Amino acid sequence: MRHWLTGIITSVLMLLSTLIGIGPMLLLALLKLVIPHRESRRQLSRAVMWIAEVWAESVKRVFALMTPTIWEIHSDCPLDHQHSYLVISNHQSWVDIPALVQAFNRKTPYFKFFLKKELIWVPFLGLAFWALDYPFMKRYSKAHLARHPEDRGKDLAITRKACERFQSLPVTVVNFLEGTRFTEDKRIAQQSPFGYLLKPKSGGVAFVMAALGAQMRSLLDVTIYYPGGRPPGFWALMCGRVDRVVVDIRGRTLSNELFAGDYENDPDFRETVQSWINQLWLDKDQRLAQMHARDGDAPPKATGS
Repeated sequence: MRHWLTGIITSVLMLLSTLIGIGPMLLLALLKLVIPHRESRRQLSRAVMWIAEVWAESVKRVFALMTPTIWEIHSDCPLDHQHSYLVISNHQSWVDIPALVQAFNRKTPYFKFFLKKELIWVPFLGLAFWALDYPFMKRYSKAHLARHPEDRGKDLAITRKACERFQSLPVTVVNFLEGTRFTEDKRIAQQSPFGYLLKPKSGGVAFVMAALGAQMRSLLDVTIYYPGGRPPGFWALMCGRVDRVVVDIRGRTLSNELFAGDYENDPDFRETVQSWINQLWLDKDQRLAQMHARDGDAPPKATGS
C-alpha cells in the first residue's frame, strides 16, 4: 500500500509540473510557426528548450523527494552545454528516459529523441514532443515494405529533414540503436550475437552525422544498467521500488571517415559505418556482462523458458 501511495503522489507531482510548463511551451512553439524572422524563431527555440530543462529539473527533484533511487552516473569526459553531441544508448525500459535526464539535463543541450509516430497522441507529452521539434518516425515492417516498396527509405528521409532543423543550435541527439526495448525473447528471435543487446541499426545514426556534419563530431556512448538482472518498469520507479540505476558514459570523437560517404548508395561506406557500430556494440555488451558479473546477476531468461 505504501508503494502505491508513493506512486500516486509522484504521478500527481509530475502531472502538475507538466501542466505548469506545457502552456508557455506551446505558446512559444505556436509563435515559432507564424513568425517568419529566422533569428526570432531561433531564440524562441532556445526559450522552448529552457522551459523543457526547467521541467526536467523539477522531475529530478520529484524523484529525489519521493523515491530512494540512487542514480549512479559515471562519465570519462566533461560535458558542455554549448556543444552538440550524438548520444547512442542501449534500451531496456521506459526508465531509460529519466536515467538520461539525470545524466544530461543542464549539462548538455536539451536532447532530441527519434520517437515512434504513435507517441504524438500521448496526452500532454505528445504536444511537448511536438513543441520541442522531436522527429516522429513511422517504422515499416518487412511485410509492409514488401507490399509497398514506395515507402522504403521514408524513415531515413524524415531523419534527414529533422536534423536540418537542428543546424542553428547546439543539440544533443539521442538514438536507441536497437530500435525497441531489449527482452531476451527478442534477442533470441533476432539471433543476436550479443548477450545483453539486440542488433543495432546504423542507418539513423549515419543520416544524423551526414545531416549535421561538422556540428556533430562528439559521440557519447551510454550504457544503462539495472542491477538485479531485470529492467524495472516505469511504475516501479514511480512507486520507489527501484534501488539503483547505473549510467556509464564514454566520450568519443567521431572520425572523418564516418562523414565521407553516402550511406544509402555506397555499399563500402555503409559497411564502414556498420563495422564501427558493431564494434561499439561489442564493447557495450562486454561492459554490461562485467556489470552483471560484478553484481552476481543471473543471466537473462526468455519468457517461455
